[in-house]
Amino acid sequence: MVRFIVLINFTDKGIGHVKESVARAMAFDVVAEKAGAKVECQYWTVGAYDGAFILSAPDEKTASGLVLALGQHDNVKTTMLRAFDAEEFKGVVNAMPALG
Repeated sequence: MVRFIVLINFTDKGIGHVKESVARAMAFDVVAEKAGAKVECQYWTVGAYDGAFILSAPDEKTASGLVLALGQHDNVKTTMLRAFDAEEFKGVVNAMPALG
């Protein structure tokens, strides 16, 4: 499974219907599971972003498709970041080519 941190900001429509935000998040969880993915955790925040969630998916196409579909409803705008745990990042670093 690949993991992503997804940062969200409400659109004007989303903030207008903010009281439905938890229900929308729960509905997204169901859609993600049907696609073979899992929302590991979801948080609503105050600051530069209105929320964040961690999504694990079988591949990047599945994760990207889910996050794109989320944006189609025009309640949130998203920023998706590929996340690596320590073992995964160790593998990335070990695979780095020598430059120069």
